[in-house]
Amino acid sequence: MFDKILIANRGEIALRVVRACREMGVKSVAVHSTADADAMHVRMADEAICIGPPSSAQSYLSFPAIISACEITGAQAIHPGYGFLSENAAFVQAVEDHDLTFIGPTAEHIRVMGDKITAKDTMKALGVPCVPGSDGGVPTLADAKRIGEEVGYPVIIKATAGGGGRGMKVAQTAADMEQAFHSARAEGKAAFGNDEVYIEKYLTTPRHIEIQVFGDGKGNAVHLGERDCSLQRRHQKVFEEAPGPCITPELRARIGKVCADAVAKINYIGAGTIEFLFENDEFYFIEMNTRLQVEHPVTEAIFGVDLVREQLRVASGLPMSFTQDDLQINGHAIEVRINAEKLPNFSPCPGRITQYHAPGGLGVRMDSALYDGYRIPPYYDSLIGKLIVHGRDRPEALARLERALGELIVDGVDTTIPLFHALLAEKAVQTGDYNIHWLEHWLEDNLH
Repeated sequence: MFDKILIANRGEIALRVVRACREMGVKSVAVHSTADADAMHVRMADEAICIGPPSSAQSYLSFPAIISACEITGAQAIHPGYGFLSENAAFVQAVEDHDLTFIGPTAEHIRVMGDKITAKDTMKALGVPCVPGSDGGVPTLADAKRIGEEVGYPVIIKATAGGGGRGMKVAQTAADMEQAFHSARAEGKAAFGNDEVYIEKYLTTPRHIEIQVFGDGKGNAVHLGERDCSLQRRHQKVFEEAPGPCITPELRARIGKVCADAVAKINYIGAGTIEFLFENDEFYFIEMNTRLQVEHPVTEAIFGVDLVREQLRVASGLPMSFTQDDLQINGHAIEVRINAEKLPNFSPCPGRITQYHAPGGLGVRMDSALYDGYRIPPYYDSLIGKLIVHGRDRPEALARLERALGELIVDGVDTTIPLFHALLAEKAVQTGDYNIHWLEHWLEDNLH
């Protein structure tokens, strides 16, 4: 096991890793920009080092700054959290070139899964079901129109290097194709420096189901069931639960085995998530995230495992501490993402926290780096906390979530807490009868 690791991130995920390190007897090093000098992860880590000004490009995204911090502090490994450099293959290569360990998959696996076309081809070859569509990049409008006719409308045009909902356009009919095609290419070029696009069949009422996988890098892998992340706004998840309300044990076993076998075949190491659209009892691969997910706590709750601890174990060369047979689902868990945003437009709302009180009690977990007097900086993502609840079943988890939201106090800035109070009153949320489009329609009807 490592003696000391550096956490190349900030906020609640950095604090999450610090806690896992402390329980394992591993020293932790926090890095921070000048804007985060008073952040909770800086206070809680064993050591802290400033790596630059507020700009992410000059701090949390700076290869030299982070690797230099390792050399200065003697850290042997780097945990990337999520976001920032967690899926940057060039960074992983730089880490390895400096004889340090990246706590996550190899640069090659990140590179393969980071390109949507290559990822789809790879998964198809590994037996993972995929959405019907183009067999690669679509270079011209004429090609796009031909594929649209072959696949059948509606179709979605996606930037190859896309993510976070950017570079994605739907063509409902052939008449929409020209504008959607050029718009997706332009967005991809502006956001990612790459205007290559591909085309997939657009499913009309799918759910977003993702499978948590974990590998040891030596040909062994397991799955830890699914999460339903269908409640989304602009392709950003806001409410996640496990297990999925619509997934039967038979479906779970079938797709879970497919995913575990796939990552085992490529000697994948660490945590990964294979994301699907799910419609009419069929799974369609959309992408693989080669990192820890924001919503990993709901999986931890129902399986009673610590995924960060497991990441550190396998990265240091130790075996996984569980087998597939050890992993049995216990109860139901839900996570809601608390953002510092002003409703109804969800505009970022940085500022000073005048009062903060975290909820507690049985089955309640609050992952947040907030404290009284903390000033949320305007330079980073607006996520300020994740409220996770666990119950014996879904109704108990929902009741526990409602109770915990009532206890949660975040004063001084606007937050998305009122959104979740409103959602819990909706029958579709109470019954789990929703798809990836439901929240967008609800927001149009209720918040505008």
